[in-house]
Order: sequence, then structure tokens, then C-alpha cells
Amino acid sequence: MSRVALVTGGTRGIGAAICKGLKAAGYTVAANYATNHAAAEELKDKTGIPVYSWNVASLAECKDGVRKIESDLGAVDVLVNNAGITRDCVFHKMSEDDWNAVLDTNLRSCFNMCQAAFPGMRNRGFGRIVNLSSINGQKGQFGQVNYAAAKAGMLGFTKALALEGARKNVTVNAIAPGYINTEMVASIDVGILQQIIDKIPVGRLGEPEEIARTVLFLAADDAGFVTGATFSVNGGQYLS
Repeated sequence: MSRVALVTGGTRGIGAAICKGLKAAGYTVAANYATNHAAAEELKDKTGIPVYSWNVASLAECKDGVRKIESDLGAVDVLVNNAGITRDCVFHKMSEDDWNAVLDTNLRSCFNMCQAAFPGMRNRGFGRIVNLSSINGQKGQFGQVNYAAAKAGMLGFTKALALEGARKNVTVNAIAPGYINTEMVASIDVGILQQIIDKIPVGRLGEPEEIARTVLFLAADDAGFVTGATFSVNGGQYLS
């Protein structure tokens, strides 16, 4: 029986590429999403990957969602915490709602999803958790205090949970993508986007499939000696 992988925010952009990559590698894949039913149905129709809608900011919904997937497909072996949003604004104009929305979706979701999946992984003696952070969680970014705080928090979360899972063969790692060719990045003003690209040593945006290949490495059964690590996939834009 193939490993079961669950990807949050899995129906568009990087998440969709991860889902497709995992399925091509032989995993049984489930994709979580929030509200974009059209994108979810498109992914399902094109790939056959089942889709499940719930709010990752809700612990109860996360637990219910994982139980549903495990009933449908089997125990979750691989969890990819990819769901994320932005609410960019300079700090002195940032509202409490914008702060809470980003922290809830990007960081609280890691707690919620791991609360739902991690205990079962420990009990079974196998698990792979991959958290999608960001280059801006490593270096900070003007106008993204909320996003940078959430993505930096994911890195600390990753290191601490990795220590707790290590003896149970549950690895926890993070990927910090740079600027990737997704709808979110495409919405950036053309002039500003070109300034960003000019600062990337390889001279281009990354592709979602390049992040997916990193996930595949970390999700593999034979990646058990890699845990608590952060993989910077950013074209050399930030070297830590």
C-alpha cells in the first residue's frame, strides 16, 4: 500500500505542484483547500486527487478533516503544511484583523494540523512533516510584519517538533521558498517584480515544481536522517 500524503492549500500554485509530484511518485494524495471550489474541482478532474475543504485555522475542523481522510484513504503518513495567505501593509497601518488572519492561516494551522496528524505518526513509528515557510520568514520584508512573523515562527516550530518526533521516526523539516512563479507573485506590480528578479542570482523566478521536488526528497522513507532542517530554495537570493 502506498503512503498517504496530505497537502494543505493543495489545489493551486505550489500546493498543486506538490500534490501532482507526490502522486506521480506513487503516493496516495489528498488536497485540502479553503473556499476556491472551482480550483479544487479542476485539480480533482485533471488528476483524480481527492479534495477536502476545511479551515486550517480551526483545530476542530483540522481534526475532523484528518479523520475523514484517514477513513477514506488510510492513515496520514506525510503532512505538508502549505496553506498560507498574505495581508500586506506597513506596520503602522496594519489592522488587528490583518495580523490575526495571517498568523492564524500560516502559523496556527501548523499547530492544528500537527495536533491532528502527529500523534498517529508517533504511534505508528513513521511520519514525514514538511512545513512551507518563506525567504521572508528568514530575512524579513518591508510591509510583511505579519507574514514574516508567521513564517519565521514556522521555523522554530519545525526545529522543536523535530526533536520530539526524532526517536519515533517522525521527521519535521521546513522549506523556505524564494519568489516562485505563482498567481500570488504574478499579482505583484510588474516594475516591482522585475526589481525582485534582478536581485535573484540565478536571474529568474523559481517554478512550483522545484519546490515539489524538495518535498519529495523530504517525504521519502529513506530521508529519516534529515530532521529539523530548513531548505532554502530561493535561487541564491538569501544565503543563511
